[in-house]
Amino acid sequence: MLELVPITDSIGTEVRGVDVTGDISARDFDRIYQAWIDTCLLLFRGQKMTPEQQIALTRRFGEITTYTRSEFNEPEHPEILVLSNITRDGKPIGSAYSGRVWHSDGHYLSDPPAGTMLYAIEVPPEGGDTWFANMMAAYDALPAAMKERIDDLKVVISRVQSRPYNYPDRPAPTPEERAAWVDMRHPIVRRHEVSGRNALYSGGNVPWRIEGMPEAESAPLVTFLQEFSVQPRFTYCHRWQPGDILLWDNRSAMHRATPYDYAAYRRLMHRTTIAGHLSTGSPVPVGEAIAS
Repeated sequence: MLELVPITDSIGTEVRGVDVTGDISARDFDRIYQAWIDTCLLLFRGQKMTPEQQIALTRRFGEITTYTRSEFNEPEHPEILVLSNITRDGKPIGSAYSGRVWHSDGHYLSDPPAGTMLYAIEVPPEGGDTWFANMMAAYDALPAAMKERIDDLKVVISRVQSRPYNYPDRPAPTPEERAAWVDMRHPIVRRHEVSGRNALYSGGNVPWRIEGMPEAESAPLVTFLQEFSVQPRFTYCHRWQPGDILLWDNRSAMHRATPYDYAAYRRLMHRTTIAGHLSTGSPVPVGEAIAS
C-alpha cells in the first residue's frame, strides 16, 4: 500500500510501498506527483531498476532532456548521465563529482530543467551525501518588506564565473567555452508553473549580481538571500544507500554534493533530467556580462 511520509517538516517525501518497476496506478502516481510538487523532493528506498526502467519512470514525470557532459552519457542509453569515480580501460566511465556549492541544476540555461532523478547503484560507506534546501519555504519565511523589495528583480547568473567555485580543480574556461556560456538573467523570485507558489532563485553560493543595481547594494542583498535560504529549518542532508532514488524539483529546491574518499571507495549513480517547459531567463548582452 502506498505511503507518503514526510522526510522533514519543511522538505521531502519518502514514498513507501511502491516498486518503481511495477505498475503504479494512475491514482497512486497522481498522489506521488503532487507530493513532488508540494515538498520539492521524493525518496524511494530499496529499489532496483535497469536503465530502461529509469528512463520510463522519469518520463512519467515529464519529458527527458540532456544538457551537460555528454561524454559521460551511458553508452546504450544517452538519456542517462553516469556519475562515478570508476575507471574502465584506464578511462573514467562517469563524472567523478558534481557541484559542491548550493545550486539549481541548469540555472545558467534560459529554460532550466524541471527536475533531476538520481539512482544510487554503488555508494561509499561514508561521505558523498547530498544536501537539499526548500526555496519555496525560504521565500515564504522572508519578511514582507523583503518580498516586496525583490519581487521584480532579476539575478544575473554566469556559468563562466561559477567554474572556479564549483570545480576549483578544473582548468579555466576556454575561449570557446566563454563564448558559448552566455550570462543569463532570471527572476530572483520564480513562480512555479504547476503549483503557482513563489520560490527564491538566488543562484547558490556564487556571488551573482542583481541586474541594474550597484554592486555595493547588489552583493549584500544576494548574499543575504543565499544565506537565508539554506538555514537548517529549510534543509535536509541525504545519506545515500544503494537502491535509493531521489527526484528533486529544480524549480523549487537547491542542492549541493559533499566529498568522499575517491581513492578508497567506489561510487556509481545514474542521473536522468526532466525538461523545463517555461522559459524563465534571457541572455545578458555581451557588453553587460560579468567580468571573471
